[in-house]
Amino acid sequence: MCPELFHIGPLALRTYGLMLAASFFIGLYLIRRWGAREGLDVNQLSNLAFLVIAAGIVGARLGYVFFHLEEFRGNWAATFNPFQSGTFGIAGLNLYTGVILATAVGFIYMHKVKLPFWKTADVFAPTVAFGIFLTRIGCFLNGCCYGTPTTLPWGVTFPPGSIPDAEFGGQVIHPTQLYSSLFGLILFGFLVWHNKRKKFDGLSFSILLMGDSLFRFFIEFIRSYEPEMYLSVGALHWTYNQWMAILLFAFGFVLWLKLRKQAKPAPFPST
Repeated sequence: MCPELFHIGPLALRTYGLMLAASFFIGLYLIRRWGAREGLDVNQLSNLAFLVIAAGIVGARLGYVFFHLEEFRGNWAATFNPFQSGTFGIAGLNLYTGVILATAVGFIYMHKVKLPFWKTADVFAPTVAFGIFLTRIGCFLNGCCYGTPTTLPWGVTFPPGSIPDAEFGGQVIHPTQLYSSLFGLILFGFLVWHNKRKKFDGLSFSILLMGDSLFRFFIEFIRSYEPEMYLSVGALHWTYNQWMAILLFAFGFVLWLKLRKQAKPAPFPST
């Protein structure tokens, strides 16, 4: 665990922030490279990438604040204040609300500059998976997004003074951050391979939605959350992320069916 890399005066550079920045700049390089191969305007793609990452961070932060209102009540200025407690950065993000706002902003921009939506979404899809790979390593080093106690041999313990140690008292817990990171790397490799063989535009994007939401739904069962992060419906006691994962999976599946149907050539008329 290494939440802080070094200090510059009173401020500390956090590992998670570095991983987030690295995922963006590496992703931007890949987007421009793959976009040029697809005949897309790389400058428009760069503008889109900056808009999407900004919207993603804002959406992710607002989602975290929404689910932790008591933490911010009376101190709303802390929502987007990157200078807190002697560190630089914003701790506390919700992936799904970030994805939702980033997708909405991206759609508006692509419509405005007339970028082909599904082809562009396929170019971005592998970089989202790569971002999951890097940022979840940042989560592990930061000591957030951790799992529940386990007896499995690859379980980990976090050092005294960390949030996991405060909750579980030095127990061995699931390294859910590393599970997610490994999944992101596998999904990234698959989408890069698949983009060269896809049968219609939008397929890689729909696979990203279905794959990530399916993985997220199941890993939530072994992640540690505060009680307010759960929503019970009948006998189902699931996290908000699990409910959102179901919706995103359904959206990705319907999208896949629709795009596949549209891509099928029309049958020859009978004679």
